[in-house]
Amino acid sequence: MDKPTLEGEMVRLRPIRAADAAGMWEMVNDPEAMRTTGTTATFTRQQIDRWCATISDQPDRIDLAITANGSDDYLGEIVLNDIDTVLSSASMRLVMRPGYRGRGYGTEAIELVLGLAFDGVGLHRVELDVLSINARAHSLYENIGFRREGRRRDAYRDGEGWCDAIIMSMLDDEYRALRGV
Repeated sequence: MDKPTLEGEMVRLRPIRAADAAGMWEMVNDPEAMRTTGTTATFTRQQIDRWCATISDQPDRIDLAITANGSDDYLGEIVLNDIDTVLSSASMRLVMRPGYRGRGYGTEAIELVLGLAFDGVGLHRVELDVLSINARAHSLYENIGFRREGRRRDAYRDGEGWCDAIIMSMLDDEYRALRGV
């Protein structure tokens, strides 16, 4: 599957590459990002270097670096993974580096990737899960048009406790209706 470059008003999405490892390393070691995404794994710098150098070769996913303001600096990533061409579905995830959250980059990145998913790849359904402790992300996804489908109770760790995963999705006809397409 070709890995595209997508242009928006504020952001440019491009395939992740080896040079993005330093930015990704910062992101995977950020306590807030780890907590709000449910990440419990730890990574070595060597693993991150290898991941960034090879992820674009994977056939069932599209991992895109988020860049902005004419710079090529890695600000975060947006991913369509578990792409299933038979079911016409995929999962989506977004994570931003510290300092780049709340600026609208993620919102525009999601809009661009949804356009790719429904109009480029030809998917019928895009799903995601958001942790119940991440109210900002939940609100963002709802405002874009994702619908809540259900809840997986105590699906993620939250320190010594647990939190739920809220399952959300968008279908191609919902995407088109919300955007007047």
